[in-house]
Amino acid sequence: MLKVGLTGGIGAGKSEVSRLLVERGAVLIDADRIAREVVAPGTPGLAAVVEAFGEEVLTADGSLDRPRLGSIVFADEAKLATLNAIVHPLVGARSRELEEAAADDAVVVHDVPLLTENRLAPLYDVVIVVEASPETQLDRLLRLRGMTEEDARARMAAQATREQRREIADIVIDNDVPLEDLERRVKDVWAELTRRSQASRPSSQE
Repeated sequence: MLKVGLTGGIGAGKSEVSRLLVERGAVLIDADRIAREVVAPGTPGLAAVVEAFGEEVLTADGSLDRPRLGSIVFADEAKLATLNAIVHPLVGARSRELEEAAADDAVVVHDVPLLTENRLAPLYDVVIVVEASPETQLDRLLRLRGMTEEDARARMAAQATREQRREIADIVIDNDVPLEDLERRVKDVWAELTRRSQASRPSSQE
């Protein structure tokens, strides 16, 4: 099994890269998706979040009001740290379960937005960083996610810098390019990942 950490700033386009890798055979473990699952209604995770931040972070139907919670924590480092201390251990435990269920020869891609910030690079055989310019990131957050400019800039500022991500990167993918160029780059990256995966397998010869 080859364990790949995939990361990048918010709005950099990790989701598109992960989709292209899955098309080529990767097993995807999406930390954001798991983070939503562990704070779903009725979970201990949601109960812990409400205890920390109050019922104001719930919607009328009792689910987590993610935009409301985001506006609280991304403007306050201490509150963000409190939220991370609740959610990250739950996400880590579920991620390990999914990884253990994958085939022995799988290329397992962990999509982890805060891989750099949480110093998780040593957990992976290969770290891929997806990059886009701050202008591109901001445009995507405003246009595609409907964020306010204030919220978008706060979330970008709360994350690692491009330089910090590059320090841990084994492979960098530039996503300030047309989709067809991105597809070609991901095709090359997949070839490299499969080569590394095959090279890491024990020899069948005694």
